[in-house]
Amino acid sequence: MNKKIWLSSPHMSGNEQSYINEAFETNWVAPLGPNVNGFEEDLQNYLNEDIHVAALASGTSALHLSLILLGVGKDDEVICQSKTFSASANPIVYQGATPVFVDSEKETWNMCPEQLEIAIKDRISKGKKPKAIIAVHLYGMPYKVDEINRIAKEYNIPIVEDSAESLGSHYKNQNCGTFGDLSILSFNGNKIITTSGGGAIVTKTLEQKQKAVFLATQARDNAPHYQHSHIGYNYRMSNIVAGIGRGQMTILNKHVAKRRANHEFYQNAFKDIDEITFLPEPEGHFSNRWLTCVLLDSKETREALRLALEKENIESRPLWKPMHQQPIFKDSPSYLNGVSDDLFNRGLCLPSGSNLSDEELNRVVSTINTYFVTC
Repeated sequence: MNKKIWLSSPHMSGNEQSYINEAFETNWVAPLGPNVNGFEEDLQNYLNEDIHVAALASGTSALHLSLILLGVGKDDEVICQSKTFSASANPIVYQGATPVFVDSEKETWNMCPEQLEIAIKDRISKGKKPKAIIAVHLYGMPYKVDEINRIAKEYNIPIVEDSAESLGSHYKNQNCGTFGDLSILSFNGNKIITTSGGGAIVTKTLEQKQKAVFLATQARDNAPHYQHSHIGYNYRMSNIVAGIGRGQMTILNKHVAKRRANHEFYQNAFKDIDEITFLPEPEGHFSNRWLTCVLLDSKETREALRLALEKENIESRPLWKPMHQQPIFKDSPSYLNGVSDDLFNRGLCLPSGSNLSDEELNRVVSTINTYFVTC
Protein backbone atom coordinates (compact mmCIF):
# COMPACT_ATOMS: atom_id res chain seq x y z
CA MET A 1 0.00 0.00 0.00
CA ASN A 2 1.14 3.55 -0.71
CA LYS A 3 2.48 5.60 2.18
CA LYS A 4 -0.26 7.54 3.98
CA ILE A 5 -0.66 11.18 2.99
CA TRP A 6 -2.21 13.05 5.92
CA LEU A 7 -4.56 16.00 5.75
CA SER A 8 -2.45 18.20 8.05
CA SER A 9 0.23 16.53 10.13
CA PRO A 10 2.59 18.15 12.66
CA HIS A 11 5.72 19.71 11.19
CA MET A 12 8.63 20.27 13.54
CA SER A 13 11.35 22.86 12.94
CA GLY A 14 14.20 21.08 14.72
CA ASN A 15 14.45 23.96 17.19
CA GLU A 16 11.93 22.59 19.67
CA GLN A 17 14.26 20.11 21.35
CA SER A 18 16.60 22.76 22.75
CA TYR A 19 13.72 24.47 24.60
CA ILE A 20 12.43 21.13 25.88
CA ASN A 21 15.90 20.08 27.05
CA GLU A 22 16.29 23.38 28.88
CA ALA A 23 12.99 22.77 30.68
CA PHE A 24 14.26 19.38 31.89
CA GLU A 25 17.72 20.60 32.77
CA THR A 26 16.33 23.45 34.88
CA ASN A 27 13.49 21.29 36.29
CA TRP A 28 10.82 23.67 34.95
CA VAL A 29 8.24 20.98 34.16
CA ALA A 30 5.24 22.70 35.77
CA PRO A 31 2.50 24.87 34.21
CA LEU A 32 4.71 27.93 34.56
CA GLY A 33 8.28 28.82 33.72
CA PRO A 34 10.56 30.54 31.19
CA ASN A 35 9.12 28.80 28.13
CA VAL A 36 5.56 29.77 29.05
CA ASN A 37 6.59 33.39 29.48
CA GLY A 38 8.71 33.28 26.33
CA PHE A 39 6.00 31.68 24.19
CA GLU A 40 3.52 34.32 25.30
CA GLU A 41 6.01 37.05 24.43
CA ASP A 42 6.69 35.45 21.03
CA LEU A 43 2.98 35.46 20.25
CA GLN A 44 2.52 39.02 21.45
CA ASN A 45 5.40 40.19 19.28
CA TYR A 46 4.10 38.30 16.27
CA LEU A 47 0.55 39.64 16.57
CA ASN A 48 2.09 43.11 16.76
CA GLU A 49 -0.79 44.88 18.50
CA ASP A 50 -1.43 46.26 21.97
CA ILE A 51 -2.55 42.88 23.35
CA HIS A 52 -1.70 40.35 26.05
CA VAL A 53 -1.46 36.57 25.63
CA ALA A 54 -1.98 33.73 28.13
CA ALA A 55 -0.88 30.27 27.03
CA LEU A 56 -3.45 27.59 27.86
CA ALA A 57 -4.11 23.88 27.49
CA SER A 58 -6.27 24.22 24.35
CA GLY A 59 -8.19 26.57 22.12
CA THR A 60 -11.37 25.20 23.69
CA SER A 61 -10.23 26.23 27.17
CA ALA A 62 -9.44 29.68 25.78
CA LEU A 63 -12.98 29.96 24.42
CA HIS A 64 -14.41 28.80 27.74
CA LEU A 65 -12.42 31.36 29.73
CA SER A 66 -13.39 34.08 27.21
CA LEU A 67 -17.06 33.44 27.91
CA ILE A 68 -16.44 33.48 31.65
CA LEU A 69 -14.57 36.80 31.38
CA LEU A 70 -17.55 38.22 29.46
CA GLY A 71 -19.95 37.12 32.20
CA VAL A 72 -21.81 34.51 30.15
CA GLY A 73 -23.85 32.31 32.45
CA LYS A 74 -26.91 30.15 32.85
CA ASP A 75 -29.80 30.93 30.47
CA ASP A 76 -27.81 33.51 28.50
CA GLU A 77 -27.61 33.28 24.72
CA VAL A 78 -24.43 33.42 22.63
CA ILE A 79 -24.40 33.76 18.86
CA CYS A 80 -22.03 31.35 17.15
CA GLN A 81 -21.05 30.75 13.56
CA SER A 82 -22.75 27.54 12.46
CA LYS A 83 -20.07 26.53 9.96
CA THR A 84 -17.29 25.60 12.37
CA PHE A 85 -15.85 22.82 14.51
CA SER A 86 -17.90 21.90 17.57
CA ALA A 87 -15.26 23.34 19.94
CA SER A 88 -16.48 26.82 18.94
CA ALA A 89 -19.93 26.05 20.35
CA ASN A 90 -19.35 23.57 23.19
CA PRO A 91 -18.05 26.13 25.74
CA ILE A 92 -21.35 28.01 25.44
CA VAL A 93 -23.06 24.94 26.84
CA TYR A 94 -20.36 24.54 29.53
CA GLN A 95 -21.66 27.84 30.91
CA GLY A 96 -25.29 26.76 30.88
CA ALA A 97 -26.00 29.18 28.04
CA THR A 98 -27.76 28.56 24.72
CA PRO A 99 -25.97 28.74 21.36
CA VAL A 100 -27.74 30.65 18.60
CA PHE A 101 -26.35 29.64 15.23
CA VAL A 102 -25.86 31.98 12.29
CA ASP A 103 -25.21 30.85 8.72
CA SER A 104 -22.37 31.77 6.37
CA GLU A 105 -21.88 33.99 3.34
CA LYS A 106 -20.34 32.78 0.07
CA GLU A 107 -17.36 35.16 -0.17
CA THR A 108 -15.39 33.89 2.87
CA TRP A 109 -17.60 30.99 4.07
CA ASN A 110 -17.77 32.73 7.46
CA MET A 111 -20.58 34.35 9.45
CA CYS A 112 -23.04 36.22 7.25
CA PRO A 113 -23.46 39.84 8.42
CA GLU A 114 -27.01 39.96 7.12
CA GLN A 115 -28.06 36.83 9.01
CA LEU A 116 -26.20 38.06 12.10
CA GLU A 117 -28.23 41.24 12.25
CA ILE A 118 -31.46 39.33 11.64
CA ALA A 119 -30.57 37.02 14.53
CA ILE A 120 -29.71 39.86 16.90
CA LYS A 121 -32.90 41.75 16.17
CA ASP A 122 -35.02 38.63 16.58
CA ARG A 123 -33.39 37.59 19.86
CA ILE A 124 -33.82 41.12 21.25
CA SER A 125 -37.49 41.09 20.22
CA LYS A 126 -37.85 37.90 22.26
CA GLY A 127 -36.26 39.55 25.28
CA LYS A 128 -32.96 37.66 24.95
CA LYS A 129 -30.23 40.01 23.82
CA PRO A 130 -27.16 37.86 23.02
CA LYS A 131 -24.35 38.12 25.55
CA ALA A 132 -21.56 37.53 23.00
CA ILE A 133 -20.78 36.65 19.39
CA ILE A 134 -18.31 33.89 18.48
CA ALA A 135 -17.00 34.63 14.98
CA VAL A 136 -14.62 32.20 13.26
CA HIS A 137 -11.93 32.66 10.61
CA LEU A 138 -12.74 29.38 8.85
CA TYR A 139 -9.84 27.41 7.34
CA GLY A 140 -7.66 30.48 7.84
CA MET A 141 -9.82 32.86 5.79
CA PRO A 142 -10.63 36.02 7.77
CA TYR A 143 -14.30 36.73 8.28
CA LYS A 144 -15.77 40.04 7.09
CA VAL A 145 -14.21 41.89 9.99
CA ASP A 146 -15.47 45.39 9.22
CA GLU A 147 -19.07 44.32 8.75
CA ILE A 148 -19.29 41.83 11.62
CA ASN A 149 -17.51 44.10 14.09
CA ARG A 150 -19.62 47.10 13.05
CA ILE A 151 -22.83 45.18 13.79
CA ALA A 152 -21.46 43.95 17.12
CA LYS A 153 -20.52 47.51 18.08
CA GLU A 154 -23.90 48.87 17.01
CA TYR A 155 -25.73 46.46 19.33
CA ASN A 156 -23.03 46.59 22.03
CA ILE A 157 -22.32 42.85 21.95
CA PRO A 158 -18.70 41.72 22.51
CA ILE A 159 -16.97 39.49 19.97
CA VAL A 160 -14.97 36.40 20.82
CA GLU A 161 -12.73 35.97 17.79
CA ASP A 162 -12.07 32.28 17.12
CA SER A 163 -8.67 32.32 15.41
CA ALA A 164 -7.97 28.64 16.04
CA GLU A 165 -7.35 28.10 12.32
CA SER A 166 -5.96 31.50 11.35
CA LEU A 167 -2.63 32.26 13.01
CA GLY A 168 -0.64 33.91 10.23
CA SER A 169 -3.71 35.27 8.44
CA HIS A 170 -4.53 38.96 8.35
CA TYR A 171 -7.21 41.41 7.30
CA LYS A 172 -6.21 44.80 5.91
CA ASN A 173 -2.69 44.11 7.21
CA GLN A 174 -3.85 43.49 10.81
CA ASN A 175 -3.26 40.02 12.22
CA CYS A 176 -6.12 37.69 12.95
CA GLY A 177 -6.27 37.13 16.68
CA THR A 178 -6.44 40.86 17.41
CA PHE A 179 -9.93 41.82 16.19
CA GLY A 180 -12.13 40.50 19.00
CA ASP A 181 -12.87 41.92 22.43
CA LEU A 182 -11.23 38.61 23.31
CA SER A 183 -9.56 36.26 20.84
CA ILE A 184 -8.33 32.68 20.93
CA LEU A 185 -5.64 30.61 19.22
CA SER A 186 -5.16 26.84 18.91
CA PHE A 187 -1.97 24.80 18.67
CA ASN A 188 -3.58 21.39 18.24
CA GLY A 189 -1.65 18.73 16.35
CA ASN A 190 -3.18 19.62 12.99
CA LYS A 191 -2.78 23.40 13.20
CA ILE A 192 -0.33 25.60 11.31
CA ILE A 193 1.99 25.41 14.31
CA THR A 194 1.48 22.89 17.08
CA THR A 195 2.43 22.24 20.68
CA SER A 196 0.79 18.78 20.39
CA GLY A 197 -2.13 20.28 22.28
CA GLY A 198 -2.47 23.82 23.48
CA GLY A 199 -4.04 27.18 22.88
CA ALA A 200 -4.01 30.78 23.99
CA ILE A 201 -6.35 33.59 24.95
CA VAL A 202 -5.60 37.05 23.59
CA THR A 203 -6.83 39.93 25.74
CA LYS A 204 -6.92 43.70 25.38
CA THR A 205 -5.82 44.40 28.96
CA LEU A 206 -3.32 42.97 31.40
CA GLU A 207 -6.10 42.69 33.99
CA GLN A 208 -8.04 40.34 31.68
CA LYS A 209 -4.97 38.20 31.13
CA GLN A 210 -4.28 37.99 34.84
CA LYS A 211 -7.85 36.95 35.54
CA ALA A 212 -7.66 34.29 32.81
CA VAL A 213 -4.44 32.89 34.30
CA PHE A 214 -5.99 32.93 37.79
CA LEU A 215 -9.00 30.92 36.57
CA ALA A 216 -6.76 28.62 34.51
CA THR A 217 -4.72 27.67 37.60
CA GLN A 218 -7.60 26.49 39.78
CA ALA A 219 -8.48 30.01 40.98
CA ARG A 220 -6.34 29.75 44.08
CA ASP A 221 -6.69 32.83 46.29
CA ASN A 222 -3.64 34.72 47.50
CA ALA A 223 -3.32 32.93 50.84
CA PRO A 224 -0.68 30.73 52.52
CA HIS A 225 -3.14 27.84 52.45
CA TYR A 226 -5.32 26.52 49.61
CA GLN A 227 -8.33 28.80 49.53
CA HIS A 228 -10.80 29.24 46.66
CA SER A 229 -13.45 31.93 46.26
CA HIS A 230 -14.11 31.11 42.60
CA ILE A 231 -14.47 27.95 40.53
CA GLY A 232 -11.17 27.35 38.77
CA TYR A 233 -9.87 25.13 35.98
CA ASN A 234 -6.72 23.20 35.12
CA TYR A 235 -6.20 25.09 31.86
CA ARG A 236 -2.63 26.42 31.98
CA MET A 237 -0.02 25.33 29.42
CA SER A 238 3.03 23.48 30.77
CA ASN A 239 6.56 24.77 30.40
CA ILE A 240 7.54 21.71 28.35
CA VAL A 241 4.69 22.15 25.87
CA ALA A 242 5.42 25.87 25.64
CA GLY A 243 8.98 24.96 24.65
CA ILE A 244 7.60 23.19 21.60
CA GLY A 245 5.66 26.35 20.82
CA ARG A 246 8.78 28.49 21.04
CA GLY A 247 10.51 26.27 18.51
CA GLN A 248 7.46 26.32 16.24
CA MET A 249 7.27 30.13 16.25
CA THR A 250 10.67 30.26 14.53
CA ILE A 251 9.18 28.74 11.36
CA LEU A 252 5.58 30.02 11.45
CA ASN A 253 6.06 32.30 8.44
CA LYS A 254 7.63 29.44 6.47
CA HIS A 255 4.65 27.23 7.27
CA VAL A 256 2.25 29.92 6.07
CA ALA A 257 4.22 30.34 2.84
CA LYS A 258 4.27 26.57 2.21
CA ARG A 259 0.55 26.14 2.80
CA ARG A 260 -0.20 29.03 0.49
CA ALA A 261 2.10 27.43 -2.10
CA ASN A 262 0.18 24.16 -1.73
CA HIS A 263 -3.05 26.02 -2.44
CA GLU A 264 -1.58 27.68 -5.53
CA PHE A 265 -0.24 24.32 -6.73
CA TYR A 266 -3.69 22.75 -6.52
CA GLN A 267 -5.32 25.73 -8.21
CA ASN A 268 -2.97 25.50 -11.16
CA ALA A 269 -3.28 21.72 -11.35
CA PHE A 270 -7.08 21.77 -11.49
CA LYS A 271 -7.72 24.96 -13.46
CA ASP A 272 -9.17 23.01 -16.39
CA ILE A 273 -11.50 20.82 -14.32
CA ASP A 274 -14.88 22.58 -14.35
CA GLU A 275 -16.20 20.48 -11.46
CA ILE A 276 -13.63 21.92 -9.04
CA THR A 277 -13.73 25.48 -7.64
CA PHE A 278 -11.69 27.19 -4.94
CA LEU A 279 -12.36 29.88 -2.33
CA PRO A 280 -10.66 33.07 -3.54
CA GLU A 281 -9.25 35.75 -1.25
CA PRO A 282 -11.55 38.80 -1.20
CA GLU A 283 -9.89 42.19 -1.27
CA GLY A 284 -8.11 42.96 2.01
CA HIS A 285 -8.08 39.30 3.09
CA PHE A 286 -4.89 37.26 3.48
CA SER A 287 -5.39 33.60 4.41
CA ASN A 288 -2.76 31.28 5.81
CA ARG A 289 -4.56 28.59 3.75
CA TRP A 290 -4.43 26.28 6.76
CA LEU A 291 -6.39 23.80 4.68
CA THR A 292 -6.94 23.95 0.93
CA CYS A 293 -10.64 23.37 0.36
CA VAL A 294 -12.44 22.78 -2.90
CA LEU A 295 -16.09 22.73 -3.92
CA LEU A 296 -17.30 20.00 -6.23
CA ASP A 297 -20.36 20.12 -8.44
CA SER A 298 -22.43 17.82 -6.20
CA LYS A 299 -22.45 15.88 -2.96
CA GLU A 300 -22.16 12.67 -4.97
CA THR A 301 -18.99 13.87 -6.71
CA ARG A 302 -17.50 15.04 -3.42
CA GLU A 303 -18.06 11.70 -1.75
CA ALA A 304 -16.87 9.67 -4.75
CA LEU A 305 -13.69 11.74 -4.92
CA ARG A 306 -13.10 11.37 -1.17
CA LEU A 307 -13.38 7.58 -1.53
CA ALA A 308 -11.06 7.58 -4.55
CA LEU A 309 -8.45 9.41 -2.48
CA GLU A 310 -9.01 7.09 0.49
CA LYS A 311 -8.42 4.09 -1.78
CA GLU A 312 -4.96 5.51 -2.54
CA ASN A 313 -4.29 6.05 1.20
CA ILE A 314 -4.74 9.82 0.92
CA GLU A 315 -6.64 11.55 3.71
CA SER A 316 -9.26 14.13 2.77
CA ARG A 317 -12.29 15.34 4.68
CA PRO A 318 -15.66 17.00 4.02
CA LEU A 319 -15.93 20.59 5.20
CA TRP A 320 -17.16 21.02 8.79
CA LYS A 321 -20.70 19.79 9.29
CA PRO A 322 -22.69 22.88 10.38
CA MET A 323 -23.57 23.06 14.05
CA HIS A 324 -27.28 23.45 13.27
CA GLN A 325 -27.13 19.97 11.68
CA GLN A 326 -25.46 18.37 14.70
CA PRO A 327 -27.73 16.11 16.80
CA ILE A 328 -26.59 17.71 20.07
CA PHE A 329 -27.68 21.17 18.86
CA LYS A 330 -30.88 20.20 17.01
CA ASP A 331 -33.05 22.32 19.30
CA SER A 332 -30.86 25.44 19.24
CA PRO A 333 -32.15 28.57 17.48
CA SER A 334 -30.65 28.96 14.00
CA TYR A 335 -30.73 31.69 11.36
CA LEU A 336 -30.05 30.08 8.02
CA ASN A 337 -29.68 30.93 4.35
CA GLY A 338 -28.57 27.54 2.99
CA VAL A 339 -24.92 28.46 2.38
CA SER A 340 -23.32 26.27 5.04
CA ASP A 341 -25.50 23.31 4.10
CA ASP A 342 -24.33 23.61 0.49
CA LEU A 343 -20.70 23.97 1.55
CA PHE A 344 -20.96 20.82 3.65
CA ASN A 345 -22.56 18.88 0.81
CA ARG A 346 -20.03 19.87 -1.86
CA GLY A 347 -16.85 20.82 0.01
CA LEU A 348 -13.71 18.74 0.48
CA CYS A 349 -10.45 19.50 2.34
CA LEU A 350 -7.32 18.32 0.54
CA PRO A 351 -3.95 17.41 2.10
CA SER A 352 -2.40 20.74 3.04
CA GLY A 353 0.46 20.19 5.50
CA SER A 354 3.55 22.37 5.35
CA ASN A 355 5.63 19.16 5.27
CA LEU A 356 4.06 17.76 2.09
CA SER A 357 6.69 16.79 -0.47
CA ASP A 358 6.43 17.49 -4.20
CA GLU A 359 6.01 13.76 -4.70
CA GLU A 360 3.06 13.66 -2.30
CA LEU A 361 1.40 16.70 -3.87
CA ASN A 362 1.78 15.17 -7.31
CA ARG A 363 0.27 11.93 -6.04
CA VAL A 364 -2.80 13.80 -4.79
CA VAL A 365 -3.16 15.62 -8.10
CA SER A 366 -2.66 12.44 -10.11
CA THR A 367 -5.34 10.62 -8.12
CA ILE A 368 -7.83 13.44 -8.60
CA ASN A 369 -7.05 13.80 -12.31
CA THR A 370 -7.45 10.05 -12.78
CA TYR A 371 -10.81 10.17 -11.05
CA PHE A 372 -12.16 12.84 -13.41
CA VAL A 373 -10.78 11.07 -16.48
CA THR A 374 -12.35 7.75 -15.59
CA CYS A 375 -15.59 8.78 -13.85
